[in-house]
Amino acid sequence: MTFDDLDDDLRLAFAEYERALMANDVPALDVAFADGPRTLRGDSGDMLVGHDAIAAFRAGRSGAPARTLLQVHTRSLGPDARVIVARTQRADGLRGIQTQVWERSGGRWAITVAHVSAAPTPVAAATSPDDPIWRVAPGPEPLARGGDGPLTNTRVAVKDLFAVAGQAIGAGNPVWLSEAPVESRHAAAVEALLAAGADVTGIAHTDELAFSLSGSNAHYGDTPNPVAPQSISGGSSSGPAAAVAAGLADIGLGTDTAGSIRVPASYCGLYGLRTTHGVIDRTGLVGLAPSFDSVGLLTRDAGLLARAGAALLPPQSVEPITRVVVAAELVELLDPAARESFRAAVQALTLHGAASGTVLPPPVPGALTYPDSGGLDAVFTAFRTEQTAQAWETHGEFLTAHPDALSPEIAARFHAGRDIDSATRQSAQRLLDAMRAELLRSLPPGTVLALPSASSAAPRRDTAPALLESVRQATLRLTCLASLAGLPALSVPAVRADTLPIGLCLVAAPGQDHSLLAFASTQTDPR
Repeated sequence: MTFDDLDDDLRLAFAEYERALMANDVPALDVAFADGPRTLRGDSGDMLVGHDAIAAFRAGRSGAPARTLLQVHTRSLGPDARVIVARTQRADGLRGIQTQVWERSGGRWAITVAHVSAAPTPVAAATSPDDPIWRVAPGPEPLARGGDGPLTNTRVAVKDLFAVAGQAIGAGNPVWLSEAPVESRHAAAVEALLAAGADVTGIAHTDELAFSLSGSNAHYGDTPNPVAPQSISGGSSSGPAAAVAAGLADIGLGTDTAGSIRVPASYCGLYGLRTTHGVIDRTGLVGLAPSFDSVGLLTRDAGLLARAGAALLPPQSVEPITRVVVAAELVELLDPAARESFRAAVQALTLHGAASGTVLPPPVPGALTYPDSGGLDAVFTAFRTEQTAQAWETHGEFLTAHPDALSPEIAARFHAGRDIDSATRQSAQRLLDAMRAELLRSLPPGTVLALPSASSAAPRRDTAPALLESVRQATLRLTCLASLAGLPALSVPAVRADTLPIGLCLVAAPGQDHSLLAFASTQTDPR
C-alpha cells in the first residue's frame, strides 16, 4: 500500500502531524497522539507510556531536528488501524526510521504507538592531500574572503572553469593551464557569492574542458567519491562535488551543460541546482557549448542551497509547486533495483508539500510527446549533434594547436563536432526547438517533471568500459531534456539503490529556480 491509498482524513492527519513536528507545535502534537494511558512512544533511549508522559516529553524539549521524508510505506491492520513507516533524513545527513500505528476512534485518527530510530551518523571517506579534489588546495587563508552577508562563514569550492583573481583557469588540462593568464578579476558568479559573504576556499578539479560525466581526468586522476569510495564521483563538476560531500567545502560552484551538476550531485548524495539557462552572468567562465551551459550549485542541505541560489539568481516570481508529472519512459531508464525507491520518493513529495501547509495531489502519470518518430533517442541524438558542434566551435582552435593535449576519449568527443555540416545542425535544431516547445507546454508554472537525476547509482571504478558507456548514454537521455530547453533542474538526494544515493530530479519552467529552491527548503531546516 502507498501513502496515496490512505483515506483522505488519515492522509491529512499525517500531514498535520508532519507540519506540527517541524514547527514544534506542541498543542497540535498532543492532539495527534491518542489520549489515555495506553499510548506508547519509544526511541533508542527511552519508552514513554501514556499520553501525559508523551505530552510532558514534547513540552520539555526544544523541538525535533528538521528532516526530509525520503520514503513512506503503509499497511492496513484492519478497518480502523494503519501502520505508517517513514524513512527520514536530517539536514546533517543522519537517516532514521519513524514507525507509527494510527487508530480511528470516534471518527478521528490518532497515533497510539510510535517508535523513532536513527542510523549511525554517516562518515565520509577520508581524503588526503594527494586526493585529486583540488587544483588549488585550501590554505591557511581563503583564496578570496567574503564580507558580511547571508553566506558568511561558508566555504566555496570553485570549479576550475571560473576566474578567481590572482589565479589562472586550468579547465582540467595542464596544457591549457600552462598558457592561461593570471586572472585580474573574479568571474561574475564568484563575485556574487563573495558579495553574499562566502569565502573561496579552493579551486577544485574538473573533467577535461568539462566534456565528461565521469569525474575521471587522465592528467590529474580520479576524483574520489566520499560517500561511495569504490565508485566514481561523476562530473564534470567532480572536484566541487567531492569537496562538498567530504565536508571540505559548504558550497560547490560548478557548471551544467548536459548534467555536470546533476550527475555528481546524484552520485555523491548532494543537492544540486542547474539554473535556468542565461539567468546568471557567465562572464569569466570557460564554456563548452554556449546554448546549453548553465551555472550550478552543490550543497549538502537544501537550506544552504536556497541561500546560495538567492545570492546568484535575479529576482523571480515564486510559484507554489502544486503538480508533479512523471513520464514512465524516463523512469524505465533507471536501474530496476532503484525504481521502487524512486516511486516512493516521488510519492513522498506530497508529504513535503503537506509539511509546508499544502497537500499536493498524487503524482500525475503521463508521457512526453516527442516531435519525431524516433522518440527520445532522436531527441538525444539531436542534442548531442548540436552540443558537439558548439564544443568544437568553442575549443577547436585549442585542439588544432595542441592535437595531443587532451586524452583520446575526450578529444574524440570534440572531433565528432568538427565535421558536422550546417544542414545536419539545422535539422537537429528544428527537433530541439520542437522538443523545447513540448516541455514548455507540459510544465506551466507550479508543475514539475520528476525523473531520475542519473540512470543508476555511481558505477564502481572497475566497471567494464562498455557497461560504463551504456550507463552514461542512459543518463544523458535523462539529463539532456532540461539542458536542451534551458530549464532549471534540482537534484534531491532522495532515492537509494541499496546503500548508494541517486538523485530525484525536479525540472520546472524557465525562471522558476526560486520556486524549486523554495519547495526544497520546505523539506529541511534552512538554518
